[in-house]
Amino acid sequence: MGLKKTEIRNFVRFAEKLARGAGKILRQGFNRRLRIAYKGRINPVTEYDLKSERYITSEISKRFPDHDILAEEGSDVEKQSPFRWVIDPLDGTVNYVHGFPVYCVSIALEYDGDIVAGVVYDPERDELFSAGTGMGAHLNKQRIQVSDEKVLQRALLATGFAYNIGTAKRTNLGLFARMAKKAQGLRRPGSAAIDLCWLACGRLDGFWEFYLQPWDTAAAKLIVEEAGGAVSRINGKRYSIFAPDILATNDHLHKAMMSALTGKTR
Repeated sequence: MGLKKTEIRNFVRFAEKLARGAGKILRQGFNRRLRIAYKGRINPVTEYDLKSERYITSEISKRFPDHDILAEEGSDVEKQSPFRWVIDPLDGTVNYVHGFPVYCVSIALEYDGDIVAGVVYDPERDELFSAGTGMGAHLNKQRIQVSDEKVLQRALLATGFAYNIGTAKRTNLGLFARMAKKAQGLRRPGSAAIDLCWLACGRLDGFWEFYLQPWDTAAAKLIVEEAGGAVSRINGKRYSIFAPDILATNDHLHKAMMSALTGKTR
């Protein structure tokens, strides 16, 4: 049995409140001296990642004590609920550590394995992206939609590089060079969730990346789709937030980007 739109809308509003609250915490730490630990060679975590996550998960547990939680910094809850919150308390931590103002909070809700609500908040620009299944995508309460660009050589694309770039057999370097020659422009802002939201509102026309984590894309995937975009794996297969690669476009460019990235004509 599916959820009613009123139920989804209430979940979206709750997630928006949490995202703004977490964003306020992140703003307090931005451009300050930070305590930094490393989960990998180039994968940092700060006390503000942890403060943001504690705030979000504690509020969810108060409101919905029976819900599951999957969160980047390990505040997981497993109660076999049909509801699961997927949380990135700070997407763009490397940017955040360096005072580079591109980072965000990402909160999504799954119901029976499907994402039904997604919110991404960019504290630096005070931009709140949100979507609910069948309800469209919004930026600060205004409806948004993807661009209508149909020609790859006039498209502005974005991508990123995984934390395992120094050790992985499959890296994005070759595709970065290839796509830089095929598109009008190529950007690397450093936050997958923001990249996807900027695609949803028409600032970008396409995005791809490897080795993202579930919390990087859970909310923004729904926002792109509700804005009229397309999301799949790079080979065109169905995308899961646990998949090792992602391709997202304004839909018009999906086949062209897929062909360019795989080297295959369709």
